Amino acid sequence: MAQVPQTFFDALAVRTWCGLALGALGRAREEIDAINVYPVADGDTGTNLYLTLESAATAVEAVFAGYGTGTGEPSLADAVHAMAHGALIGARGNSGTILAQLLRGMSQVLAEGGAAAHADGAGLRLALRRAADSARQAVAHPVEGTVLTVAAAAAEAAEGAEGDCGTVARAAYEGARTALAATPGQLAVLGRAGVVDAGGRGLVTVLGALVEAFTGEAVREAPAAREGLAAVGEAARTRDAVAGPHAPGEAVSGTADAGAHARVADPGADLCADATDGGGPAYEVIYLLEAGDTAVARLRERLDALGDSLVVVGGDGLWNVHVHVDDAGAAVEAGVEAGRPYRIRITHFGLGDVHTGGERPPRERAQRAVVAVVPGEGLAGLYTGAGATTVLARPGEPPASGELVQAVRRAHAREVVLLPNDAELRHTAAAAAEQARTEGIRVALIPTRSAVQGIAALAVHEPERRFDEDVVQMTAAAGATRYAEVVVAERQSWTTAGICQAGDVLGLIDGDVAVIGPDVTATAATVLDRMLQAGGELVTLVVGDEAPEAVAEHLETRVRESYLAVDTVVYRGGRQGALLLIGVE
Repeated sequence: MAQVPQTFFDALAVRTWCGLALGALGRAREEIDAINVYPVADGDTGTNLYLTLESAATAVEAVFAGYGTGTGEPSLADAVHAMAHGALIGARGNSGTILAQLLRGMSQVLAEGGAAAHADGAGLRLALRRAADSARQAVAHPVEGTVLTVAAAAAEAAEGAEGDCGTVARAAYEGARTALAATPGQLAVLGRAGVVDAGGRGLVTVLGALVEAFTGEAVREAPAAREGLAAVGEAARTRDAVAGPHAPGEAVSGTADAGAHARVADPGADLCADATDGGGPAYEVIYLLEAGDTAVARLRERLDALGDSLVVVGGDGLWNVHVHVDDAGAAVEAGVEAGRPYRIRITHFGLGDVHTGGERPPRERAQRAVVAVVPGEGLAGLYTGAGATTVLARPGEPPASGELVQAVRRAHAREVVLLPNDAELRHTAAAAAEQARTEGIRVALIPTRSAVQGIAALAVHEPERRFDEDVVQMTAAAGATRYAEVVVAERQSWTTAGICQAGDVLGLIDGDVAVIGPDVTATAATVLDRMLQAGGELVTLVVGDEAPEAVAEHLETRVRESYLAVDTVVYRGGRQGALLLIGVE
């Protein structure tokens, strides 16, 4: 559908740009994955960029949804702040992390000085320069021939353009496009493979979407869109040279089959000069960090001494930290000393990885796996211990469909049972399942609406059963489990149980507010009594970190004394949003 051209940046332009860029990256994802050869040829740069942009676009849509059907609309500052924050918390790999910093740099300029202060062509020129400079500063050891080079060229070309946002955006795109074509001459491994830098190719795609958002006209095909695909065979040979000989019969693919690798590594490590195609650190460590500027400056120094591929982006108290190290514990401890790290992801590169140069036989696909969305670290540990592949959904940060697709790939199975564990994720999970099916994976979506329903389903999961029978049994177990949660009201509002005030304790049964009370323990007891009036054999309690210490013991005692035939099991959910989750089977 043709876009309506816009002269100035406003919230709608941000929304349009994000949507167009997401669609363009979706179409180019496999090509970008295929040309990712330096220095870790794991072929998922395009996927990482897509997931990062998807998180940004989702955050912008949430801002628009927050205004509902009223007459108001988001400001430009609202939209760009949401875009930058969404990209920051959803950034994947070095390339995605750099894209997040580019968007943050742009947002800082576009949001300055009130409405429309920097919303014209001159403002866009400043925004592109800030983006390029801040991204380069975020990388510990930048090299030329990468996305940083392409971003700098875009900013330089924009500075020479006079006119509205469309004119400036087109100049930036053409400058980036020219710089991208030159990257094989700046990095030898790109020249040998006959491809351009994958991260830079992704940025050109994003800038092309910016041109279309302002002019309504699709841009020319980026360089290497054809030559990159034609060079996939050469890229595979380069992977052989980088990774060493493969086991007999092992296929070297230039496509984005992330499940074909024994780990999910960082394809964007090409941004650091000390990332080489020889030996390297054993672990990739990524986390979000709440910390001040001074503490983060010290953290950069410490992590730079511990390893390589260091990229730290963000600001205003929230940072995304990425580093490759041999001592993962030390990298996390450094984050703890600096502030509060969370969403910690540690990947072991392993023997036979391209960092070590040894051989690694291809990993066989499992017949069946379970992929589940969980609301807290405690439940993530429980689900993982039961054999599930988990996706962590923090309060206010639901996973995007691309993240679920990545989890399905990571499960590396022919058949996958998907548990969204949230009614709001039904459509997201359905989209992920559909995408995975196009990749040849048989996926069954069980519409679990709470993590306690997922626990019930997982308890009856038997991989040795026929797939359809297993899905039926898991669906039946989930459907036979009533669920509830105890939360604290954030504001005054109408509910099915009456008007609640901010600070009231709410007990929701099967998604509807059933009890309003002043006390967590008393409200939880009332909710549990109402649920057990319809009968039950097993009560599952998942206690969040912010719940009162005695609530689980009180409820266990109540069940033991008042419901003699009912058993109780208690789990610690960690930072799960709700104070308490209750399941009754």
